[in-house]
Amino acid sequence: MRIGIIGLLHESNTFLAKPTELVDFESVSLAFGSEIQSQFSGSHHELGGFLDGLEELSHSVTDTIEIVPIFVARALPSGTVSATCWNRLLDLMLAQLELAGALDGLLLAPHGATVSEEYPDADGHWLEKVREKVGPKIPLIATCDPHANLSARMVAACDAILAYRTNPHLDQRQRGLQAAELLVLTIRGEITPCMQAIFPPMAISIDRQMNEEWPLSELCRAADEQLENPDLLTNSIILGFPYADVPEMGSAVIAVTNKNVSLAKGYAEDLANKMWSLRHDFVAYLVSIEDALDQCRPLREPVCLLDMGDNVGGGSSADGTLLARELDRLNEFVAFVCLYDPQVVNEAEAIGTGHIATFSVGGKTDDLHGDPLTAEFEIISFHEGRFREAEVRHGGFAEFDQGKTVVLKTKTALTVMVTSRRMVPFSLQQISSCDLDPASFQILVAKGVNAPIAAYREVCPHFIRVNTSGSTCADMTQLDFAHRRHPLFPFEPESDWGG
Repeated sequence: MRIGIIGLLHESNTFLAKPTELVDFESVSLAFGSEIQSQFSGSHHELGGFLDGLEELSHSVTDTIEIVPIFVARALPSGTVSATCWNRLLDLMLAQLELAGALDGLLLAPHGATVSEEYPDADGHWLEKVREKVGPKIPLIATCDPHANLSARMVAACDAILAYRTNPHLDQRQRGLQAAELLVLTIRGEITPCMQAIFPPMAISIDRQMNEEWPLSELCRAADEQLENPDLLTNSIILGFPYADVPEMGSAVIAVTNKNVSLAKGYAEDLANKMWSLRHDFVAYLVSIEDALDQCRPLREPVCLLDMGDNVGGGSSADGTLLARELDRLNEFVAFVCLYDPQVVNEAEAIGTGHIATFSVGGKTDDLHGDPLTAEFEIISFHEGRFREAEVRHGGFAEFDQGKTVVLKTKTALTVMVTSRRMVPFSLQQISSCDLDPASFQILVAKGVNAPIAAYREVCPHFIRVNTSGSTCADMTQLDFAHRRHPLFPFEPESDWGG
């Protein structure tokens, strides 16, 4: 039993001007063959679940399982993938697939919200290419991020698709293990996956996408109840990614049964109708910077302010200053913020630790996220910017590199960590590795919406999602869409759907 593994994961924010290039994948992961096992075996990522799941199954089934890692490319969320980069990735993938030889099945890891300049449905494109290459009879089981903008092409190319069930994404490895088991059972002829997907005309606001909070918790409860029927192999709630201007943008559901088309359709319809019935509860709840800071004043324990307009995990610039500037102006809180600004890192390095100097930090990538924070700073310390996260955190990442980093402090008790590479706030090790105690701050600004909560709740009893402006603003109706579906709730609030 020869089972191949392919992954191509990128969350593409089409509202960003700068495209994603091959170097962006190379700086995170571009791996072939045994390199894939070295990078992902034992990891919290679904690719780790693929590898380790197949290894475990090889000891419990009579068949010999040969694991064939083929191709993996992964980059941090950023702009649309350039045509040159996309064509190169596809050439590499298909060449490696050809070299892999005959296979009995494939485990695939698309993100689901990848957009390239030539192929808006980039995940559907590459999954379709793999299907064409291996033919119609080879089973393909895929995982995906629930922030996918699911397409009919993705569904048609695969025998089954499993989305992570949590946000923050803490179950990626479990979904990889589940996919590996489903594929082995399919190859052995013990099951025949039958998948149905339904696309209600709605989009869920990014701030309503945490599975532990209402209303998503109610929808997840309904999905879990369905799984009590053993005839249902799996189901998935697709939340959607609102920062991609593509026709597929929006939410969806998936149900997978063993051989039973009508049963899969019925479960998918029930879940889609439940999603639609909650549509008004999935509309954004927006809190201004002023109101958020008002809420902070009576709180004694640390508060995490989630900077939604500069959500690095959604592709944003990581140098938004709107909250930093207001915290500095008020001079009321001992606060922390991280900003991307390689220019300031270099300037501070030339001056040295312990000195006081004036810097203009952040606000340089575009004009969407505030002007630079200009102030006198004490240069506290320099760091290499590499850190490791041992616990399960959003995205399955363990190794991080934010490049050369300097810690600065203003006279107003605002600590600013300045990095030379964009970094997602998925780990408190980002702070503690730079000799800072996260629990010592009254306010910690995290540039995200839901993803940072997995790490930051260790020190922050309180979270406030802040409606900052920017390329990932929470109110999707403010974004300039040209290609989305019509009608689509909440853009057309009177939209009706028969289910």
